Amino acid sequence: MKEIILLSLVAISSIFLLGYSLHMLIGGLVSAETERWIITAACVVGAIIVAFMGWDIVRQRRMR
Repeated sequence: MKEIILLSLVAISSIFLLGYSLHMLIGGLVSAETERWIITAACVVGAIIVAFMGWDIVRQRRMR
């Protein structure tokens, strides 16, 4: 149970940092609407990748 909580916390913070990093990188260079779309798209892709990594962890644990 502790591992699930820890991995969830890491996943949430990773997505937050991804969005914030993009905001710091492109903020002011493009319009606010474009910035929101880019950050949203990147966070969705990041969430899919994190979900796949979580699925792989669960799959590996079940195989043991």
